Amino acid sequence: MNFRPLHDRVLVRRLDEEETTAGGIIIPDTAKEKPMEGEIIAAGSGAKNEKGEVSPLDVKAGDRILFGKWSGTEVKIDGEELIIMKESDILGIIEDAAPVKKAA
Repeated sequence: MNFRPLHDRVLVRRLDEEETTAGGIIIPDTAKEKPMEGEIIAAGSGAKNEKGEVSPLDVKAGDRILFGKWSGTEVKIDGEELIIMKESDILGIIEDAAPVKKAA
């Protein structure tokens, strides 16, 4: 893929959502919402401030992120549906951590 986002924009691939619930109920396509979790494919160099200095992004290619339901612009690049969004549309980075145990 030959695409590089500019400034404070990132290119995101949505991650697939679960097909079944925890109880084993299969969710039909008509009832599914688009997932709000994705992986950053490419990131711009950063936003410029009033002085013209570039402040780097807090995210990088490969990061798993959460974003708002209506964030970004959907585009098709090389036949793949992707999203271009500003860094400010990203709610947070999902870091790999040990699963939290529930109290008994």
